[in-house]
Amino acid sequence: MLDKTVKKIIEKSKSLGWILEPDAKALMKSRGFDIPDSILTSSFKEADQFLTHSKGPVVAKAVSKKILHKTEHQAVVTGIFSSDHLKNEMERLQKLVGCENILVEEMVQGIEIIIGAKNDFQFGPVIVFGIGGTSVEIYNDTAVRMAPLSPDDVLSMVNSLKAKEIISGYRGKTGVNMEALTHLLVNFSQFVMEHENDIESIDLNPVMCTKDQCVIVDARIMLQPS
Repeated sequence: MLDKTVKKIIEKSKSLGWILEPDAKALMKSRGFDIPDSILTSSFKEADQFLTHSKGPVVAKAVSKKILHKTEHQAVVTGIFSSDHLKNEMERLQKLVGCENILVEEMVQGIEIIIGAKNDFQFGPVIVFGIGGTSVEIYNDTAVRMAPLSPDDVLSMVNSLKAKEIISGYRGKTGVNMEALTHLLVNFSQFVMEHENDIESIDLNPVMCTKDQCVIVDARIMLQPS
């Protein structure tokens, strides 16, 4: 059943060349990875009900086949607490080019990391791991290994980072749940290997990690050219 779900999503996305975020997260969830609680809707009433029952603020994102990089189009709004704020932002997002739906998610806090994969023409699938968020290109603190990964590979990747203390915890701050992070990276690498003929690259950034879990907050999957 899970393989059928993955194949169905990949097949319907081939003409676009990449997988829309809600579908990309559905693939990640099908592998047992944590994603934020969310609703995909064009209805403010439904979105407002979701906000009312959420544990805290929400994030709203435009879902459009014409918008690959959301930040460049101001297609992501974080820290939405009130119905008025949600309504105003939904109305603005729905005017963006090609917007079909709004993805409204519970906002997740934690240490931002990046997990990625790319099919290298020489080595095959490789996995990238490092400190994530919007500053990832500035710090460029990442580790790369060939897939599939073992738990020892994950530990080696963490220890190779300049900011490894952020992962392990420092100055009284809580670090990342290494069991959850290892499970995510090892199984993510297996997923990439299984679908290397279909997937060109994957970018999970950020993944929010705490002492309890690692949650995939954003996911972008590029498909192999037909």
